[in-house]
Amino acid sequence: MHIRRWVLTPLVIAPFIFSAVALVPVLAQQQPKIDPKLEKAQKFDVQAAVKAADAAQAGQAAGDITATFRCDFLKAQEGRTYVPFTVSIDQAQVPAGKALTMFVRVVNKGLIGAPPAADAKKDNKDSKDKAKNGHPEYVFQEAYFLDLKAPVTPADPYRVSRAFAVPAGDYDVYVVLRERLPIDVKDREKLPAKTGVVTAKVSVPNFWTTELTTSSVILAEKVEGLAQPLTRQEAAEQPYTFGMTQIVPASSPKFPKKAELSVVFLVYNTGLDAGKKPDVTIEYSFYQKVATAEKGEKFFNKTNPQVFSAATLPPQFDPALGHQLVAGQSVPLGSFPEGEYRLEIKITDKLSGKSMTHNVQFFVAA
Repeated sequence: MHIRRWVLTPLVIAPFIFSAVALVPVLAQQQPKIDPKLEKAQKFDVQAAVKAADAAQAGQAAGDITATFRCDFLKAQEGRTYVPFTVSIDQAQVPAGKALTMFVRVVNKGLIGAPPAADAKKDNKDSKDKAKNGHPEYVFQEAYFLDLKAPVTPADPYRVSRAFAVPAGDYDVYVVLRERLPIDVKDREKLPAKTGVVTAKVSVPNFWTTELTTSSVILAEKVEGLAQPLTRQEAAEQPYTFGMTQIVPASSPKFPKKAELSVVFLVYNTGLDAGKKPDVTIEYSFYQKVATAEKGEKFFNKTNPQVFSAATLPPQFDPALGHQLVAGQSVPLGSFPEGEYRLEIKITDKLSGKSMTHNVQFFVAA
């Protein structure tokens, strides 16, 4: 097999940290030159989406549009975890105009029912807004106006990716998808608009410890370098782009034989030698599911170990500057018989003596 290793520029995950604020005033502030008719339509759409989220929290979710939610976890800044997510919408569910309002609310389950902060005046603006709204548990709220782009094939879903960053903990995520009506439509409040709510329970891990750990292992359709940095707007719309490297997450763990299996992840909290370099070895072993085997599977193949050490890392690599270990590889699947597989990823930190293992399930089809 010809294995491609990911040799990526050391990077710092630095997502935009959005705060939970009152949305309608923000929309007006962010778009001072917006057309009055468009502004009125957007305000109405956001208010309607917020009501749908409130109804979903009360157990009354709308069901005109169905979709799925998946997310990943990476170390962010200031003790937070970066959570890029993707909402996939079946083509048959999308309104004819392909214009949607998406509203995302993230609720900290540990703060439900907590009173507003008593010292809100002394706190930052984010805390003031939470206290003013009476919902300190709403750690993230944002609205997006989407014009969906056609999927690659007729069988693929529409996919929309965004991100939020929160401290470790348990959260409820509500994603409202609401059809956007034409700007000039009259009696907007009386007209039906297709609406759906996706809900998800998310347990956000804490990467700010001394224990050896990794980000989510991301199954990717492709990993490629960019010719130029993204704009702020592009970065918000493509949250799986880190620095000059763009990752396109796979929509399914099922891959055709003509494709490659690509995995990408970051390794955190390793030991360091006197030169501030880690010494980490990562092994990739493939097991094929076989009903007749003793353990229900058999060893299929493995690749050469991936090593991150003073001998392999750039001399300028320095965790104190935010440089991180980006691991992963791409493996062509042409030699893999059709069926189900388990990729075992073992990370060993030789300096601390710690190790951990990830198991990734995937399928190879014709």
